Amino acid sequence: MPTVKTYDMTGKETGTIELADGVFGIKPNKIVMHSVVVNFLANQRQGTQSTLTRAEVRGGGKKPWRQKGTGHARQGSTRSPQWTHGGVAFGPKPRDYRYALPKKVRRLAIQSAFSSKVAADEMMVLDALTLEEMKTRKVVTMLRDLGTAKKVLIVMPEKDDNVIRSARNIPGVKTALVNTLNVYDILHCDTFLVVKDAVSQIEEVYK
Repeated sequence: MPTVKTYDMTGKETGTIELADGVFGIKPNKIVMHSVVVNFLANQRQGTQSTLTRAEVRGGGKKPWRQKGTGHARQGSTRSPQWTHGGVAFGPKPRDYRYALPKKVRRLAIQSAFSSKVAADEMMVLDALTLEEMKTRKVVTMLRDLGTAKKVLIVMPEKDDNVIRSARNIPGVKTALVNTLNVYDILHCDTFLVVKDAVSQIEEVYK
């Protein structure tokens, strides 16, 4: 079983914790993780881009010149794609970029993401994370004492508005609950900071 060190909010090492092999100790599958990240980014696209075709551009109803005898190439409308101010040929139209991946693929990808963080020694376990009031300075101090990298993902066992509001203004710091984790956020962070109570939840949900 892989083990990681546990810390308190002052950055003091308090011990170690054993992690489940099936969630944190598998061999990371890079191909599957890449597929899930691409899927996540595609699902974030709004798909609202739109261009005007020659039928939608205003004007162009009159034939520019007669068909023959002018020396010019024949033209039927000044709104054809080859004309300035003409329509766009094969331009983008509103569409839905979302697509689904099999559940087993998504589960393997997030297990691989967890395991890659443990293997790279980028996962830290916090004994508890409690704030009596909303204070960004306290979270900044805690992260500095822990020696975290610039990009930090804090995983909490349950919603805590004081923690969420205290951390949301810190550049590079993001908070998440166990049921809102995704592969992109896990791989994008440099320090994967998990509250101890959330570890057991992760093992139960993603085993």
